[in-house]
Amino acid sequence: MAKQLCYEDVEVGIEVTPLTKIATTQMLVQWAGASGDRNPLHYDDDFVKSQGVGAPIVHGALKRAWLGQLVTDWIGEQGELRKLSCRYRGMDYPRKMKTMEEPQEGETWWCKGKVSKKYEDGGEHLVECEIWLENGKGEKTTTGAAVVTLPLRS
Repeated sequence: MAKQLCYEDVEVGIEVTPLTKIATTQMLVQWAGASGDRNPLHYDDDFVKSQGVGAPIVHGALKRAWLGQLVTDWIGEQGELRKLSCRYRGMDYPRKMKTMEEPQEGETWWCKGKVSKKYEDGGEHLVECEIWLENGKGEKTTTGAAVVTLPLRS
């Protein structure tokens, strides 16, 4: 766990500590089972091709979870995520598996963000952030926003 981020540590324009992610076909099957989203667009090559998509795609909810992790890792245990939203702007494709434990070479995503606003409201110390997911080409395939509360330095 990262050190605790405090309200005094934050200024508009600073970056949220980036987080890297790799999605594999195995991960998508696990996510489908855990989340209940068993849409074959996420794991069935033949179905995906019949729909004209080309290859299985990463679940939007998984990408949203990655962005949630980006923010909660950054704010520390005493911070609180108040609001999280995202918009899916592009499709992301998982790596196929090389072995049962090792993925093939391929896409790595970067979860990133920056502080867009800092203010106090009703005694709370709030920070708004722009957040996004970038593919290996630097394209923002998922964009969003988060609002967090942070503690004051003791």
